[in-house]
Amino acid sequence: MADEASEREAEQDEAGFLEAYLARRHGYPKAANTADVALFTDRPDGPSLLLIRRGGHPFRGRWALPGGFLDVGDGDSGQGEDLETCARRELAEETGIRVEPGRLEQLGTYGDPDRDPRGRTISTVYTGHVSGGPAPAGADDAAEARWVAVAELEGPDGPDLAFDHARIVSDAIARARRRGWIG
Repeated sequence: MADEASEREAEQDEAGFLEAYLARRHGYPKAANTADVALFTDRPDGPSLLLIRRGGHPFRGRWALPGGFLDVGDGDSGQGEDLETCARRELAEETGIRVEPGRLEQLGTYGDPDRDPRGRTISTVYTGHVSGGPAPAGADDAAEARWVAVAELEGPDGPDLAFDHARIVSDAIARARRRGWIG
C-alpha cells in the first residue's frame, strides 16, 4: 500500500502532490503550538523574572510564564505568524511589555505529551533581558503580571507554577546565568 502511494507521488508534479497531501492531511494527529517568554530584569531586590497569574482555566490563579497559542491562517503567506512574533505578541498582550524583534532568543522547545491538560501542545520558549524592569500590567487572559525575584523562584517556598513552567524557569535561569544577565 505504501509503495503504491509512493509510486503515485513520484508520478505527480509538485502541485499535484501538494493538492493530494493537503486533502488527506486532516487525518493526521494534530498538536497545538504555543510560544512562551522567560523575560529577566534587574530590580532593587535582585534579578527578577516576569510571571503572569492565569485568569482562566486550566490552572486558573496559578503563576506562569507569559505566552499563548500561535496564530495560524493569517499573514502574508496565509500561514499565520512566526514563533518569535507570537512570543512578542503574547508578552505585550498579557503584560503590556513590548520587546523589539531580535531581542529574544530561543531557549528551547518543550513537548511532553502531558504538559497541557487541554491536549497535545508544543511550546517554543524565548528568553531575554530588559533593563529597568518596566512595570507590567496583567491584561488579556492574565489576571496579574509581576516581576518575581529569581531567589524566590529557586527557593523551596517559590510559587507553584502552571503547566511544566517550573522546569522551563529552571532552564531559563541557567541560561540567564550563562549569559551574565543574572548573578
